[in-house]
Amino acid sequence: MATQSKKQEKHVYFFGGGKADGNESMKNLLGGKGANLAEMAGHPDLKLPVPPGFTITTEVCTYYYQHKKTYPKTLNSQIKDSVKQIEKLMGKKFGNVKDPLLLSVRSGARRSMPGMMDTVLNIGLNDETVKGLIKVTGDERFAYDAYRRLVMMYADVVIEKAGGLEPAKGIGIRRIMDEKLSELKKEKGVELDTEIEAKDLKKLVKEFKALTKKYLKQEFPENPWDQLMGGVGAVFASWNGKRAIEYRKIERIPEEWGTAVNVQAMVFGNMGDSSCTGVAFTRNPGNGDNHFYGEYLVNAQGEDVVAGIRTPAPINNASKNDHSKKLITLEKLMPAQYKELDEFQKRLESHYKDMQDIEFTIEKGKLYMLQCRVGKRNGVAAVKMATDMYKEKLITADEAIMRVGPNQLVELLLPMFDHMEELKNKPIAKGLPAGPGAAVGRLVFESSDAVEWASRGEKVILVREETSPEDVDGMHKAQAIITSKGGMTSHAALVARGWGKCCIVGCSEIEIREHEKLLITKEGKKFHEGDWVSLNGTSGLMYEGVLELIATDLNKNKSYRSLMKLVDKTKVLGVRTNADNPKDALQAAYFGAEGIGLFRTEHMFYGEGSEKPLFLLRKMIMSDTLEERKSALDELFKFVKKDIKATLEVMDGKPVTIRLLDPPLHEFVPHDKEKLMALSKELGVSMSILNRRILALHENNPMLGHRGVRLGVSYPEITEMQVRAILEAAGELIKDGKHAMPEIMVPVTMGKHELQHQKVIVDRVYLEVLKKLKLKKIAYLYGTMIEIPRAALKADSMAEVADFFSFGTNDLTQMSFGFSRDDIGGFLPQYLDLKLLPDDPFVTIDQSGVGELIKIGVERGRKTKPQLEVGICGEHGGDAESVKFCHRLGMNYVSCSPYRVPIARLAAAQAAIEDKTATF
Repeated sequence: MATQSKKQEKHVYFFGGGKADGNESMKNLLGGKGANLAEMAGHPDLKLPVPPGFTITTEVCTYYYQHKKTYPKTLNSQIKDSVKQIEKLMGKKFGNVKDPLLLSVRSGARRSMPGMMDTVLNIGLNDETVKGLIKVTGDERFAYDAYRRLVMMYADVVIEKAGGLEPAKGIGIRRIMDEKLSELKKEKGVELDTEIEAKDLKKLVKEFKALTKKYLKQEFPENPWDQLMGGVGAVFASWNGKRAIEYRKIERIPEEWGTAVNVQAMVFGNMGDSSCTGVAFTRNPGNGDNHFYGEYLVNAQGEDVVAGIRTPAPINNASKNDHSKKLITLEKLMPAQYKELDEFQKRLESHYKDMQDIEFTIEKGKLYMLQCRVGKRNGVAAVKMATDMYKEKLITADEAIMRVGPNQLVELLLPMFDHMEELKNKPIAKGLPAGPGAAVGRLVFESSDAVEWASRGEKVILVREETSPEDVDGMHKAQAIITSKGGMTSHAALVARGWGKCCIVGCSEIEIREHEKLLITKEGKKFHEGDWVSLNGTSGLMYEGVLELIATDLNKNKSYRSLMKLVDKTKVLGVRTNADNPKDALQAAYFGAEGIGLFRTEHMFYGEGSEKPLFLLRKMIMSDTLEERKSALDELFKFVKKDIKATLEVMDGKPVTIRLLDPPLHEFVPHDKEKLMALSKELGVSMSILNRRILALHENNPMLGHRGVRLGVSYPEITEMQVRAILEAAGELIKDGKHAMPEIMVPVTMGKHELQHQKVIVDRVYLEVLKKLKLKKIAYLYGTMIEIPRAALKADSMAEVADFFSFGTNDLTQMSFGFSRDDIGGFLPQYLDLKLLPDDPFVTIDQSGVGELIKIGVERGRKTKPQLEVGICGEHGGDAESVKFCHRLGMNYVSCSPYRVPIARLAAAQAAIEDKTATF
């Protein structure tokens, strides 16, 4: 019975003649292209003129890789049966020397991977069938043009790439043949392929075959069946080609999905001036405008449109650009066929309820539809299309929200490069895309230089091996930052994202000689101070010279505002921001933040205007007695209170979670000799004593050392000063008739006893502040940051003391994995390549490990205190998948950098929709 079942297993699905074995819902089995071809051919509302063909399923691809690149036993017979059906519909025979049927072989994964896998056209031509093609068409030039294309594609795709042959000196057979073609055009004094005569194309076929034999040591197969099966194998092999693998990584497409193979009867756009081929979109994919948009080429095959050899013409006036504005439109050249194509595209968009990417061919005046798929679009277009289609009642609000990828919103928030302009430039280096958007500027190698150059009105890009808090001013003044070291949560990455600043980190492809003010690429090209470069922080690419920037303004984007109204009606999860000053808080509020989930008190000691408070903090750190320390803290108090009060005022009653001092004290100690001498003089101690005190602060592993709550335990006066500043700031605002909702967060805790210890201080200070300000109550919450695994495990008892938990997922990830987030660049790429980890755990929450600790913490905390407020405030708060994970856990909010707030809001709404869909 098992054998019989295997024989009956269906590997091939036919479409054509108004019928189809499959439909659009079968994308997992037939791939996107195969499912859509079946839908176009067979659905009663469509029944479009699709050349007949068949799809070999993705399951065959899986079998192919699991069984040493072999096929199921019944595949051959099923393919032969399907070819016979094509022959019947087309009235031609595959391999027939009098009237040959020619076939194309194309890929088709579940999700569109345009240009990433291989195609072979004109299969079935050989030295005999080409004569039949000439006789039937009466066009020798066309026949030999098709033949030379087949030999070229087959040698490149099937013999070389699928055969795993390494090109000599990196020069592949395609390039060798292209050079031969160029030589022929030069010899004949012509510019275009279409100007080459039949006799020369016939000669070229022979030369291409000879080149195949010479360089690849294989003959071009004359047998049409061998050509067909070679093409099928090549498409399956291209699933694991370099381009496809890289694209899958970027798009996070699972390797196990595999690709389908689509075999179709050939129709020809290169049969003279009454024939053409083109690519079109039902709406403009660049800006979302509701205009039919596309390009075509007369007397060409599909590969010519995307190859860039000839300038494609616009299909209509709406499709014209600077390069094509003088070329004749398809609408004018072939009005009847254009009208039919326009009717088909409207029908397709109405049917699929989404923008479609269409490929078409007109053969001697007859229109054929070769493909449709959901079209790729940029962020601006995605938002406009989603909201327009909702207004047009083509889709629901939920569908509109799901149409926009959270990260696509980045393009609306930050300057970007013109996409087409960027494609014309070759990157000089690639690193980790740490801060989105794009930037153009002149290279500087020191933070002080960035400040000085910027003060003269220069646009600069700060390049460093890695950054430190002392670089903050220069980083702030620079247009962008690039570092050769560090990971996605390194200092440079964290600071840049918080500002919405373009940043590339861990760019190991560049060597930085800071003392020489010199940057050297891996190709050996040198860049000096003042040289212009352009950075794409969204892709991690660096370019030489100046690329054009496109600015965006959310206030002017009606589509964005419409989308976010739908988002806020739908989402359940709150979205706060990580902000350390009133300016950042205002920016986040503009982006829709519902509070601050992380206000870091230590950030007032960095950057602009920090000189005095930083000096006082250093004075406190270097103090040798309690009296000295308290004196310094008293001076520092007014600065801390002023910063907190201004931020609370900006947020106007929205919650502001203020984290007490977290970093190890040695991080604030000056390294500059002049600053040390000034501190020595202020404290009235010698440099030798000061140096001994600094040495005493040194820790072998500060990450696990004297920081966070441990500072508050060792020096209760530090906690007292901060709590007093928080409560007085809130109390004064309340007395002025304003609103304030502070949340006091104790960091790096491991159990309830530390919380109890600090709560005693908070309770005492609270009563003292009420008395001082003559108030009956100041609303506030007292809670903790869960960033140590033990804290997550002890969450039940910690919730006895805490009003809220905020998971610090950056440190929780570090401590769970034993990874240093600043030093993972040396091994993490290899871990990802070898699939030892599915994702960078500092970019997206490791749901099976770190996520399990978070889940335990939430469940145990709420078992003790059902109304416990729970959120996260690590960088993961701006990652869409992490946001969705937090929604599923029933958290109250996520907190992220200001410029990630819209992304988190959209992801939260999508999580609510996915949750609703899963329920039913």
